[in-house]
Amino acid sequence: MSRRRYVVRGVPGGYKIWDNKGRRWWDYLYELCPDDLLEELNGGRGHDKITALLNRYRAMKR
Repeated sequence: MSRRRYVVRGVPGGYKIWDNKGRRWWDYLYELCPDDLLEELNGGRGHDKITALLNRYRAMKR
């Protein structure tokens, strides 16, 4: 199994996405684990689907 570029890491207050290639945090803090967003980032990489998932998780945070 190849090394994934994006992984979810637990941080105080929720979850953040870590970019292994860029070695930095990607995007925002999530209260719920964004499993389907992570699958899309590592797999399909469909821009429209990633945007929709980002909007969905940001809305859940409010």
